[in-house]
Amino acid sequence: MSYTVSDNVGHRNDKPPQPPKNPVDYENAIYQKGLQFERPPFTFQSGEWEPQAKARMSANSIGYVCGNAGTGETARKNHEAFAKWSIVPKRLVKTKGMPALSTTVLGKHLPFPIAVAPVGVQRIFNPEGELASAAAAAAESVPYIMSTASSTSIEDVAEANGDGERWFQLYWPAREHDDITISMLNRAKKAGFSALFVTLDTYVLGWRPTDMDNGYNPFLRSDTIGVAIGFSDPVYRAQFKEKHGKEIEEDLHTAAAEWTRTVFPVLSHGFDDVKFLQEHWDGPIILKGIQTVDDAKQCAELGIQGIVVSNHGGRQVDGGVSSLGVLPGIVAAVGDKLDIFFDSGVRAGADIAKAMALGAKMCLIGRPFVYGLVLGGQQGVSHVLKSLLGDLELTLHLAGIEGADPKYLNRGVLMREDELWRS
Repeated sequence: MSYTVSDNVGHRNDKPPQPPKNPVDYENAIYQKGLQFERPPFTFQSGEWEPQAKARMSANSIGYVCGNAGTGETARKNHEAFAKWSIVPKRLVKTKGMPALSTTVLGKHLPFPIAVAPVGVQRIFNPEGELASAAAAAAESVPYIMSTASSTSIEDVAEANGDGERWFQLYWPAREHDDITISMLNRAKKAGFSALFVTLDTYVLGWRPTDMDNGYNPFLRSDTIGVAIGFSDPVYRAQFKEKHGKEIEEDLHTAAAEWTRTVFPVLSHGFDDVKFLQEHWDGPIILKGIQTVDDAKQCAELGIQGIVVSNHGGRQVDGGVSSLGVLPGIVAAVGDKLDIFFDSGVRAGADIAKAMALGAKMCLIGRPFVYGLVLGGQQGVSHVLKSLLGDLELTLHLAGIEGADPKYLNRGVLMREDELWRS
């Protein structure tokens, strides 16, 4: 069974799920269409996705997705860090075919080493929002991570994602709201989300000048943007009615504000609270936002299945370290004890290759897929995912790297660029 999206609804169709395609086939199909003077609807220049998407977005949407914490120093470091590592190509490497891009994470063998990162409020970018991105992820055999801040319910996203691999991201309410946390986890599990990603760095939104310049916080509006999971949650709905004597729909403004305070509780949890999640989630737990070796070691000691080395794309803390910069040390410390995911700054196939060579098992794709969503809904998201994978496949192939398996793609294929210039 496969899915399409139209009129903001995910629809089943009678076509069976298709096996993963060879990413480079996308390039070949484009050139074949070019023989008939047909040009593709979307650019393949990944650096152009953002400016083209900006030309279509409102000031509020641009500020939200393109903005960063403070001066943007952390985000700049994320991008600059990739150029500090260079791939060293090998020649006369005989292979039997194109590089295999498969990876094994959380006990599952998956065809590609990328996942759609958890991004909320997607309907400010395209009316189809999460339905389109979830359907695209399934169509391209890429895992989809749903954000707690989605503008669509857990159940509707699961429907749009169909038979796809899907994981749930939690913005973790304060312990006084454990009943709401349990409700979300139960809903996600029932809807087929097999892993839990817990974001640790966003217990309150960061200092984001572009949002403040626009006076825009999408979670406080009188609609379902960013709060759809809360508005569809039976526990939260019952508590709201008991407190206010009316349904959420009768006072969206108050309901949105209270839900936002619930999932962004201002104060952080502690490592001792993780046991609660382990008791109430039957599946892998991945802690997102790890930037230090000490924190990574504590995750391993707790028996956590994975971590995401991430600084939220530079959206939470200004003046921070680059995510890629801290990755090697964290891999050296705990890479044999849990699965390491990576995000923050990935914009091209070579970026994915470098992060994996430094020890990540999978990269999360955030802003680029959002730009695809802006430019073309489900097809735009599919285009971004296929482009990144095709770019990755040819990067490995032309560098003489036989596959994404660590026995081929490892630190040995990289060199620090500054070492080339030492006298």
